[in-house]
Amino acid sequence: MIGIGCMSRDFDWIFDWDFGFGPRRRGRGRAGRGQGPRRAFFRQGEVRLALLSLLDDGPAHGYELMKRLEERSGGLYQASAGTVYPVLQQLEDEGLVRVQEEDGKKVYQLTDAGREEILLHEESIARIWKRAGGWKEWSGTVGPESAEIWSAWGRLTKTAFKAAARSDEERIERIREVLDRARKDLEQI
Repeated sequence: MIGIGCMSRDFDWIFDWDFGFGPRRRGRGRAGRGQGPRRAFFRQGEVRLALLSLLDDGPAHGYELMKRLEERSGGLYQASAGTVYPVLQQLEDEGLVRVQEEDGKKVYQLTDAGREEILLHEESIARIWKRAGGWKEWSGTVGPESAEIWSAWGRLTKTAFKAAARSDEERIERIREVLDRARKDLEQI
């Protein structure tokens, strides 16, 4: 899905694109409040795999896992306790992690069954972190300071794809040249 990125007047980001990395719009959140790009970072079932993967690096408490998720996304995804702790409880119920109390905190660690689950879903986990790397690349470019260009970028993108949809090989090459020229001009700024 390719669309337009723009910004509302109260700085709530609205995205509507997906290149296999980057935000996809899932609505504006509760009570009209934008939730930012983090709303669509994980697809169904992926939080579970991501947490297992992070625990493969070593035992951690819930808050630490939330911070690791944020770090892996370049700060664009900020996990909430309401997301992470129920998944950790599910993993414990399934026997994939065990919990120990340390200094008054629950510390989660993988079981052998958890390690087997990681091996079973190795490709899916790799895709999650590859996508996270793409988000991390975008993290420095998505913010209020770049808001002025989002609507212009969206219009350019939409026009380019519309033109390409009804074009022959020669016109496609002309579209590519125009876009490459625009990219080079921007690199000079």
